[in-house]
Amino acid sequence: MKKFRFNNIADVQAFRISADSSNYFAILFDKPLDDIENIFVVEIFNVGGATPPNEHATAHEFFYVLHGEGIARCNDEEVTIKKGDSLLLHPGNDHAIRNTGTGKLYTLTVMTPNEGFSELIRSGESVTLDAEDLSVLSGE
Repeated sequence: MKKFRFNNIADVQAFRISADSSNYFAILFDKPLDDIENIFVVEIFNVGGATPPNEHATAHEFFYVLHGEGIARCNDEEVTIKKGDSLLLHPGNDHAIRNTGTGKLYTLTVMTPNEGFSELIRSGESVTLDAEDLSVLSGE
């Protein structure tokens, strides 16, 4: 039985789901790496970037804003989000997150259970975290 696994942000794998995606994901922990039924990522939204509207049948999705600002929409309600805010979305609700700031938006995103999210992310193209990403995520 595994006791723990340590990550350094400079060493994690990152992916963009598709070439036209305006956000990308640094995978911290997921089933392929850790044999767990959820996924932990840092989701990075480019300026003006957004998730496509989506919903999950059984998964809860959690966002904690690490840096930046944006708008979170769930069904017909919108809230402004900024560094230090957290959001929990329950299954069966249409939602989207949009970066409205002048810089990138960074969220710690957790989906429980995974519900195919890890597989979707990993099916995309590999990307490299840039100097800004590494600086923000290492707290510099």
